[in-house]
Amino acid sequence: MSERYDCTDPTGRAEGMAAAGAAVRRGEIVVFPTDTVYGVGCDAFDADAVAAVLAAKGRGRDMPPPVLLPTARTAHGLAAQVPGYAETLMERFWPGPLTVILTAQSALHWDLGDTNGTVALRVPDNPIALELLSDIGPMAVTSANTTGAPAARSLDEAQQMLGESVAVYLDGGPSVDSAPSTILDCTGEAPVTLRLGALAQADIDAALAASSEPESP
Repeated sequence: MSERYDCTDPTGRAEGMAAAGAAVRRGEIVVFPTDTVYGVGCDAFDADAVAAVLAAKGRGRDMPPPVLLPTARTAHGLAAQVPGYAETLMERFWPGPLTVILTAQSALHWDLGDTNGTVALRVPDNPIALELLSDIGPMAVTSANTTGAPAARSLDEAQQMLGESVAVYLDGGPSVDSAPSTILDCTGEAPVTLRLGALAQADIDAALAASSEPESP
């Protein structure tokens, strides 16, 4: 039976974090708030758990989940290379609603699905998510809804869709932002916007333009 914890209460949060961490280490999946919508996730290095996340959503291997990180530094251990412009964007917008797709380290022992040698990375700007990620490490996380349904903006919406497939639900209150993250392909010489979400294109362009301006003498 799924467990649910009110993480807006200090006691509930402490109990919920312990329960969620234990569940993830057992290879189970959990739901928790992010800075965009609620996410469902697991240990990124547990292939069976990743398959369970995809199954809960009714999604195939052709749509691999992104990986959420506790810090930007973690990205360098997962990506084969991080272009300078990607570094600029990560420094400016992480934690935040920006997902960057990079070439994955070939030596990593994980199976996120049919990634074509890439990995989508993000550091969420949410204290509950960051606390869990700091405990677990990289987690494969996607929106907590069944495929084709609207993304869950509350824990109730997530639980109604995912039910008993999830071991632990962490309630952080309604989502502040209902828009998903903006996704950029950063595997080439310049970023390519694949999905516009909570982060505007104008903000991305401004950050890149500022980084390319020569320094004043």
